[in-house]
Amino acid sequence: MKIYIDGVFHAKADAKISVFDHGLLYGDGVFEGIRFYNGRVFRLKEHIDRLYDSARAILLEIPLSREEMSEAVLASCRENNLRDGYVRLLVTRGVGDLGLNPKLCPRATVIIIADSIKLYPEELYRNGLEVITCSTRRIAPAALSPSIKSLNYLNNILARIEASAAGAGEGLMLNEQGYVSECTGDNIFILKNGRLFTPPISAGALRGITRDVVIEIAAELGYTVEEPNLTRYDVFTADECFLTGTAAEIIPAVKLDGRPIGTGRPGEVTARFIERFRELTRATGEPIGL
Repeated sequence: MKIYIDGVFHAKADAKISVFDHGLLYGDGVFEGIRFYNGRVFRLKEHIDRLYDSARAILLEIPLSREEMSEAVLASCRENNLRDGYVRLLVTRGVGDLGLNPKLCPRATVIIIADSIKLYPEELYRNGLEVITCSTRRIAPAALSPSIKSLNYLNNILARIEASAAGAGEGLMLNEQGYVSECTGDNIFILKNGRLFTPPISAGALRGITRDVVIEIAAELGYTVEEPNLTRYDVFTADECFLTGTAAEIIPAVKLDGRPIGTGRPGEVTARFIERFRELTRATGEPIGL
């Protein structure tokens, strides 16, 4: 495996950053997880745009243009001779001192890791995930905007620990008002009486790339996605539920806090969304150029 660090590819064992990098010391940086399928990087432009938006929000200057960053992602896939897999793209504040002041970090660090990934076994796509509600609440937008995909994921990790301890496949996170935000690593959608719902960004949900793709697919399939505040009750009483994320793609959720959702099995509408999403990933994207 070859890993890109600031314009140079290093063998995995030699890929190192400074212990004074503020990404390590403080989680000061931004990242993207990007999938590529069949020799094409899926929704590359959208991921790059979100990366730069996140960087702008924390006053982090990325030392590459968007075009240069896109080419670096493609080059990382080529360097590792991969046609299918996952890219983790990170931009840290860079090397500074032990203080908080980001002005003492003169140049950001860019890291690109291209590798294979399989977040969930295929049987869970057939049978669905069990989800629990986590006591860890989603960080309020006034503290840290959920639209910033930052390197500090401790909030999500604490919720993920709860889900794992309970033997659940995912954890549902609420905001301080008790409304549904998202899961620890995925957005959430529910179907009720033929209508599709997902929490609004203002509830603490990430502006997910796969979330946006699902909204596009919904329009193709004749659904309008509504974004009201949702509670656990809405999920308990939904006809179907599925989660979306770059790594997870689209995966059914069939139980929340011990209560079956709908029939307790993945639904027909969810299956249609999964099928259409997989068609898009097979046929669209930025060619890697292998």
